[in-house]
Amino acid sequence: MTATVEMIGLPAGHRLAVRHAGHGGVPLLLVHGFPCTSLIWSRNVAPLAAAGFDVAAPDLRGYGQSDLVSDDIYDLAAFSTDLAELMDTLGWDKAVVAAHDLGAATTMDFANRFAERVDRIVLLDDTTPDLREDFAAAGVTDTHNAGRRAVLDYHVNQGLHAEELLDMLNTPQRRRRYIGEFFGHRLWAPAHAFDDADRDMLTAAYADHDRLRVAFADYEIVMGRRQPSMPTIEDQKVRQPVLVLIGADSILLGENVEAKLEVAYPQLVGPFWIKGAGHFLCWEKPRLVNGAIRSFCSDLLAEAGSRHAIRS
Repeated sequence: MTATVEMIGLPAGHRLAVRHAGHGGVPLLLVHGFPCTSLIWSRNVAPLAAAGFDVAAPDLRGYGQSDLVSDDIYDLAAFSTDLAELMDTLGWDKAVVAAHDLGAATTMDFANRFAERVDRIVLLDDTTPDLREDFAAAGVTDTHNAGRRAVLDYHVNQGLHAEELLDMLNTPQRRRRYIGEFFGHRLWAPAHAFDDADRDMLTAAYADHDRLRVAFADYEIVMGRRQPSMPTIEDQKVRQPVLVLIGADSILLGENVEAKLEVAYPQLVGPFWIKGAGHFLCWEKPRLVNGAIRSFCSDLLAEAGSRHAIRS
């Protein structure tokens, strides 16, 4: 089953590029993060559609092939609102959401802002809401070690020095090389995970100055250099069932991962630690991820199959 890229207009006036397959199945949103676009789900869309899902993998506003927006708003609340409007346009009342990285943070907001629209969640990293008081009450504290700060140097550069960084990345080749490093020597994934052709495909959208600028916006918000359009709902537990898969070799993991997940997700399933995988789990271990999503949603798939059989 082949995914097609559809340019879907939203009521706000802009369009999202959506990789869409499996029309009529169990609604499933696949939400990408940084430094990705929906192409990171290339190994998941068609197999999940064949399993019985109606799969939509959008490029977030301003990313990939989706439209840039005139108000220059690129934050979690805006991304969440876009997802809700996309579901409306597709005729979906409720969906399963699978996500990682920025997409996982967006899903935290989405699951609380539009709680009735989210059936269950699959997270492919250790993202949690910002629950400092709840974590402290549970005895979960971080040491903020220097090694992790060094790994996250790009947070500082993109969040505090975005314009200076863009001035240095002043050609399409330099912008693509910068993004390509996240799939290469920064060691976000095992060395064999991405070849040159993969990096060429995954970095193509970031050759454009304005699209790379969009990708820095979230980091500016985190670092206090940009104000969000509305308060982000990231200080609440997520009440829907949440399956968590984590690449055991990721160098981006925070501290006290399992303890934080147990606090943040009352209906937690997992976490399951995937050996030999890093940050880009959906790309690195697609058969495992696809199988986990199928199993987690087996009741929904069976119910949809029964309805289809009755109609037939």
